[in-house]
Amino acid sequence: MTWWIAPFADNPFLLRALIAGILVAVSCSIAGTFVVLRGLSFLGDALAHGVLPGVAGALLLGLPGLLGAAAGATLMIVGVNLITSRSRLSSDTAIGLLFVGMLALGVVMVSRSSTFTGDIVGILFGEILGVSTRDLIQQAIALVAVGVVAWVFARPFLLLSFDPEQADVAGWSSRRYELLMLVMVALTVVMSFQTVGTLLVFGLLLAPAGGGALLARSVAGMMAWAVLIGSVSAYLGMLISYHYDLAAGASIVAVAVLLFFVVFAIQATRQVISDRRAAGQVAVA
Repeated sequence: MTWWIAPFADNPFLLRALIAGILVAVSCSIAGTFVVLRGLSFLGDALAHGVLPGVAGALLLGLPGLLGAAAGATLMIVGVNLITSRSRLSSDTAIGLLFVGMLALGVVMVSRSSTFTGDIVGILFGEILGVSTRDLIQQAIALVAVGVVAWVFARPFLLLSFDPEQADVAGWSSRRYELLMLVMVALTVVMSFQTVGTLLVFGLLLAPAGGGALLARSVAGMMAWAVLIGSVSAYLGMLISYHYDLAAGASIVAVAVLLFFVVFAIQATRQVISDRRAAGQVAVA
């Protein structure tokens, strides 16, 4: 039991990191459920990387990186909606253009300043071992906000995910609620990047929700499985990071992706066995 519990009992900073990792994993699991159902993985990736110039600009001006991340995510969402509503270009094209443009802008800003030597690592990979009590409170508030939005607007979000036209017929504006869904995803990305970084938050948006989709037969079940997988990933990732001296944020995401493939392998094996049994029954009949 020492191997499993002692690291968190003996190190207050590691315990805070674990709590932060679980809060981030749960937030990403809730938002990620709709990202997977709606097919917004490309936008999720773009948001995760699109905050880079906002964070870089904020740090150059001496402002909180969180404020810059919010500005970058807002610019991404507004830009995508503006391009798709004022032109005949698809949302994928708009997302791709803004994704590449903002990422390039962020790299240019970083390359022009020598002060980002240490900061860029924190931006890209997070600083989960350095989270404070204030960071935990902010992440908890973000989790509550994401959870409330997902619960209150669950029905229009589900209709939008499976049939946008049906959502419009039912009186739920698909454009309005898609924008709200994007805001929820953006809030998750913005509040999570300080913990696991812009490069890794995308993995927590997809891997737990993807595993949940393989295991569950309902959206509620999918979200519950995603939360469980994400939380276990945070715990195991922190343990592996501590015992083997590895990067904490990357370890959490790596475990989440590994768990997805474990679930995938189990489900695929079960399907093969089921198909063979069905074929054998047909042959006997």
